[in-house]
Amino acid sequence: MNGVGRPLFFALVLLAGYLTYLVLAPFLVALTWAAIFAVLFEGVQARLSLKMGRTRAALATTLLAGVLIIGPVAMLLTALAREAPTVTDYVQETTKAAPRTIEMVWQAIRERSPFPLPANPTELLAEGARRTMSFLAPQAGAFITDAFATVGSLLAMLFALFFMLRDSASMGAQLRDLLPLQERDRDRLLSDTRDLVIASVGAGLAVAAAQGAVGGVAFWLLGLGAPVFWGVVLAFCSLIPVVGAALVWAPAGLWLLLSGETGRGVGMLIVGVLGISMVDNVLRPLLLSGRTQVNGLVIFFGLLGGAAAFGFIGLVIGPIILVTTGRLLGLLVRPDLSIDTR
Repeated sequence: MNGVGRPLFFALVLLAGYLTYLVLAPFLVALTWAAIFAVLFEGVQARLSLKMGRTRAALATTLLAGVLIIGPVAMLLTALAREAPTVTDYVQETTKAAPRTIEMVWQAIRERSPFPLPANPTELLAEGARRTMSFLAPQAGAFITDAFATVGSLLAMLFALFFMLRDSASMGAQLRDLLPLQERDRDRLLSDTRDLVIASVGAGLAVAAAQGAVGGVAFWLLGLGAPVFWGVVLAFCSLIPVVGAALVWAPAGLWLLLSGETGRGVGMLIVGVLGISMVDNVLRPLLLSGRTQVNGLVIFFGLLGGAAAFGFIGLVIGPIILVTTGRLLGLLVRPDLSIDTR
């Protein structure tokens, strides 16, 4: 390729890459989830391929992934709908019996507040609820649109997952060929990335399920209303960086203490600290053992920065991006690095 043709070729490649991005931009999240699930179900696909071939195995694995995604969500929504009245009644009952302690705390806040507050804290809550509903009412149409968009993204993800599973060998070979590294470095980089995906997603989901189960049992043993509902909320909150499940059990324990139910309040806090939180500290290292060794600071900023940049999926790809970038930089400064310029 002559001196004039090379820049023109690179410009053409950049233009093609930009146009490809415009075409795939609406499906980037679905494709990313498909790639993540393809990595997670790689072992299932390999075992089924030995018995029924790649195409049928990919179809069976895709259907299995769809059931594992949609099935629990449907069951949980059913359970939440069934227990929602119980939750409402329980909250109303505890609110009506507002203890003297809460009134004293509220009066102390009123005395020190630089701006006037209502004498009854329920007035403030009612005003907040009214404003929330007035904000959410116009968003109903957008919510329905988002629901249909979510269904469409799920179908696109499952469609892409089928082909990624079926053609995983050829896609993996093409990806290896695109990396300008020697074979050893390419294989190690891809293997480390795969292990990190399995570790971060698999461990996160397992910890969330375990914390939700422990929390639900704790709410049931302590006689609190709607244990299934609170178990589900705990499981989802455990995916939130930093605060995690403490966003549920800590306020619940403090509310019980302020309500005068000291025994149940102390029990809730003890279970939260020694039970729910310890699940993460014990189960996650066991699941990650031997798979990856990542600095906690990298995970912390990967979770927060990934969520800020990419939304919910950033909780998964944020740490992966930081870790992969760090390993690429490690390869760059290695004195024996050899770049493949085929």
